[in-house]
Amino acid sequence: MASVSNSLSFKHGLSLWCPQSPSLHRIRHSSAKNFQRRGFVVAYSSFANENREFVIVGGGNAAGYAARTFVEHGMADGRLCIVSKEAYAPYERPALTKGYLFPLDKKPARLPGFHTCVGSGGERQTPEWYKEKGIEMIYQDPVTSIDIEKQTLITNSGKLLKYGSLIVATGCTASRFPEKIGGYLPGVHYIRDVADADALISSLEKAKKVVVVGGGYIGMEVAAAAVGWKLDTTIIFPENHLLQRLFTPSLAQRYEQLYQQNGVKFVKGASIKNLEAGSDGRVAAVKLEDGSTIDADTIVIGIGAKPTVSPFERVGLNSSVGGIQVDGQFRTRMPGIFAIGDVAAFPLKMYDRTARVEHVDHARQSAQHCIKALLSAQTHTYDYLPYFYSRVFEYEGSPRKVWWQFFGDNVGETIEIGNFDPKIATFWIDSGKLKGVLVESGSPEEFQLLPTLARSQPFVDKAKLQQASSVEEALEIARAALPVEAAV
Repeated sequence: MASVSNSLSFKHGLSLWCPQSPSLHRIRHSSAKNFQRRGFVVAYSSFANENREFVIVGGGNAAGYAARTFVEHGMADGRLCIVSKEAYAPYERPALTKGYLFPLDKKPARLPGFHTCVGSGGERQTPEWYKEKGIEMIYQDPVTSIDIEKQTLITNSGKLLKYGSLIVATGCTASRFPEKIGGYLPGVHYIRDVADADALISSLEKAKKVVVVGGGYIGMEVAAAAVGWKLDTTIIFPENHLLQRLFTPSLAQRYEQLYQQNGVKFVKGASIKNLEAGSDGRVAAVKLEDGSTIDADTIVIGIGAKPTVSPFERVGLNSSVGGIQVDGQFRTRMPGIFAIGDVAAFPLKMYDRTARVEHVDHARQSAQHCIKALLSAQTHTYDYLPYFYSRVFEYEGSPRKVWWQFFGDNVGETIEIGNFDPKIATFWIDSGKLKGVLVESGSPEEFQLLPTLARSQPFVDKAKLQQASSVEEALEIARAALPVEAAV
């Protein structure tokens, strides 16, 4: 469940400004009048009126990590409100296409086991945690409109919320097939939240033939889970190989062979005409543009996601990568309004371009950076290193558990080392510099080395790297090319 969108860097002269937040000391000791003069709205733990000092809109990973950062700065109790369309406290969304989909006899992941922030080794933030910290949680009541001038929000139920500072963390929504081609038939599933995953599990319990549409993260992870249910599984996608935005053709072939060994069938380079219903009204088949059909009683659509910008279009959108335009501290062009996580179009400093990253790692880091900048004297620009990973076939009894990690930028020519069993590595070299690296089945020490390599971008001897006889040797060659201060 991850992607990155890129565009040109900020246009010259673009000014993104927000009032300077007072220091923690001054916040704690300012009078109500000073708060209001500075653009803050005083709020009390009872929230007897509509005033909230800080409001986060969205209940995903970014919201959970933002809440933790507010708590760490002593600024949550009676001051912070989180407005979510979901019925649950923020959780680690990647679990939904991984451990959550495991068969019921293989110890699937379930809440509260993956509430934020357990994914990064932090404290589990259950609903009780938010209550204990004095954070107001508004569940199943999404924001429907905003009045920027009056600094007010209205929720679906008609609740009026006045904010001092607003953090938009609305994330993305799954891209769907149109209704006219069967995109909403019973048995057709999309995965974005726990309710979606629960509905899919109900289908998998009765399914015989599963078709997964899409060859990206969701497609690969859902298909691997379907194998655990011992179901007839087919992946359909229009590209030439799996995960085309990242994998090289050679690397994709290795993974495709692994899936085929597990019984998964592939239909590549295919376009779907429509999804067909059976006599009971449920989906029964996929019809392709070439006229062929593939039977299926359960279909999972994993064709990407779109940033959820409504109702915040006026805050300022990026037309190239989508999402809400922010600066290096996640400030929008509207004073007092910030955007974090999947929905933020931010300056990717190390590559000098604007990007929007759909990944849990960025959700965590952007939330922490934004709130620290809001509550303290932190002024440095967000300096993110792109990171993606996937874990599949991890259920009990699987003949091989698969986990790869990638850091950096997949540009330039590639060098592949290893034979996939037991491990493989791919290096991206551009103008002699190591720009990105992916390792499958690496050790903890090897995975720990990857971000150092990708951030340092050392000049690497390509001929020497190509002659490496193993992944271990190749990584040691890359490590030796690091500048002394970066070597680990």
